Amino acid sequence: MKKLISVLLCVAMIIATCAFGAAAYIKDESEISDYPVIIVPGYSATTLYIGDSFETGEQVWGLDFDYVLERVFARIVDLGIGLGAMTVGNAEIIASTLGEEMTALFEKIRCNPDGSSAYDVKRKYVTAEECNSAYMLGHMENGIDARHEQEIAEAIAEYVGVENIYNFTSDFRMGAEFCANQLHEFIQDVKRHSGKDKVNIFCLSHGGQVTATYLNLYGHYGDVDNAVLTVPAIGGAGILYDAFNADLDFDEECLIRFIEHGTMIEEDYNWLVKAQQLGFVDLILEALIPKIFPSLGYWGSLWDFAPADKYEDLKKRLLDAEESAPLIEKCDRFHYELLPTMGERLQKCIDEYGMNINIIAGTGNRIVTGLMENSDGIITTNASTGAYCAPIGERFADGYVQKNPCGGKNKVSPDMDIDASTAYLPDNTWFVDGLFHGMTFKDSYTQSLLLTTLLTDNITDVYSDPDYPQFRDTSNPSHAVYAEFDTAEPGILDGNAKNLIITNCCEVNDVRLSAIHVDGLDIGFDLGKVTLAPGESIEIPFTGEIPEVSKKVFSITVYYTMETVSPLGYRTQNFCVMNGDAVENQGGTVSAAAKTPFDKVITERIADILREFGLYELFSMIYTMIFYRLAPVFKAVF
Repeated sequence: MKKLISVLLCVAMIIATCAFGAAAYIKDESEISDYPVIIVPGYSATTLYIGDSFETGEQVWGLDFDYVLERVFARIVDLGIGLGAMTVGNAEIIASTLGEEMTALFEKIRCNPDGSSAYDVKRKYVTAEECNSAYMLGHMENGIDARHEQEIAEAIAEYVGVENIYNFTSDFRMGAEFCANQLHEFIQDVKRHSGKDKVNIFCLSHGGQVTATYLNLYGHYGDVDNAVLTVPAIGGAGILYDAFNADLDFDEECLIRFIEHGTMIEEDYNWLVKAQQLGFVDLILEALIPKIFPSLGYWGSLWDFAPADKYEDLKKRLLDAEESAPLIEKCDRFHYELLPTMGERLQKCIDEYGMNINIIAGTGNRIVTGLMENSDGIITTNASTGAYCAPIGERFADGYVQKNPCGGKNKVSPDMDIDASTAYLPDNTWFVDGLFHGMTFKDSYTQSLLLTTLLTDNITDVYSDPDYPQFRDTSNPSHAVYAEFDTAEPGILDGNAKNLIITNCCEVNDVRLSAIHVDGLDIGFDLGKVTLAPGESIEIPFTGEIPEVSKKVFSITVYYTMETVSPLGYRTQNFCVMNGDAVENQGGTVSAAAKTPFDKVITERIADILREFGLYELFSMIYTMIFYRLAPVFKAVF
């Protein structure tokens, strides 16, 4: 029944969703570049075929969902038997059925153990002319728009015109270096087609890995003006390790937050299912992966996704040293020659070749498939940026000293879980806490940052514009509220602050503030009755003294109600006091979890029981909202 409730919640969320895009903007449109924009997309975006031409050949990638549905009905009996077996924990039957279908589906894009393609696979679109967005819109087949990242592409087109956007395609099965070589050739073709001497590049995920590898190898050509790498898989993808390791532990709460973020739904479902786990999905996938490994397991790109610290272990267990020698040679080159030089080469593109190379990364989430590392849900923050991160759920102790001096610049996030001093580009990487993978355009802040860094030369590093600080929490509407103090950059409390500014991130719903709780600092708020309309902010004075210290972390939790299916909600944000000498560094890491008023009136045993049944958040919210108004009476409790 618990699993059924969880699935129904997911379905309800999707049905109830009405996604509204926040208006993206560039401050000074007169400074927009006239260079063409190349979109280097996420994984598997290219349509592939085999044969003499696409018209006469066979399409082998670009899923035909009618065909998939046809196959589901054809195997409905087998799937039913498999689902029945799942009730007693037997995933083998359904995994075998799915494995047979997926093996057939992927047969024509299978690679041999040496990494070579088993079939002569070709790309549908190759040249700059046919990959131009204007051309694609004029040659749609069956109403299918083949442009990449269409929501973002539409916003870019508002500034530069659809005719100045090009969609890079690649044989994504091959390794990062192979795709980077294809990108180099494509850029030369775009320059000829557009008549421009440089291009701007927007990329994400796998496209970020390809673009970073291209800049590593070909940056000295000077063909790029601006390159913006969003949630890039530069150093691999944590989700790949979980999959290849066949050790999956889907985090349902994280998965639902992912859906909430992507759909920009103004509801709070995730806390309702914290106790639920998709164990049945884990069992199916763990049984399925070995069956489809012969079809997908020799794609070079997947091996380049293996995080550097886990690559050797996976290689030894899953690849034969002799029959896969050519594949291993290419992937070893990426992991041991290209990746270790990535930061140096990217910095050289900036310092010597005059490029603007910028990275936007998401943080603060575990990998949805179970890997317990700081990430955007798919790519670990370390792999995406090169930054040193505390374990998920923990932070560096107060007074933490960053690993590299960086000329005296502070490179530690306000919540002290990220040390950007080790990043590929310490001065050109933005970290957005709570931002999920592929969701850059689901947040007004990252929308604006993306477009400004891509289309103008106004942003040369994280210090170019105070409106774009290096560290910031997401303002995606699914979080309902966003808090920051009135004088310092986001996440910082200095000695000049007088008020906490709370903003309603929603685009539809009013938010009624019910309580504000502070953990780790002796300040308080007299909230009163506050209702915020969508986009509205309020400044709330606080009482208490700000200590004259720095590098001390505390948290603020804002509790609220809305007239929605899930009326109760809360958001916790971490802040750092920067108001004097740094506190003594205790070393190591500590728990990043904020203590609530509810924690002070229950035992740990009761708290564990409530968490087991998924009731802790509900009881904690109700307790805080009711008794917050009575704080003067129950001061000893609070």
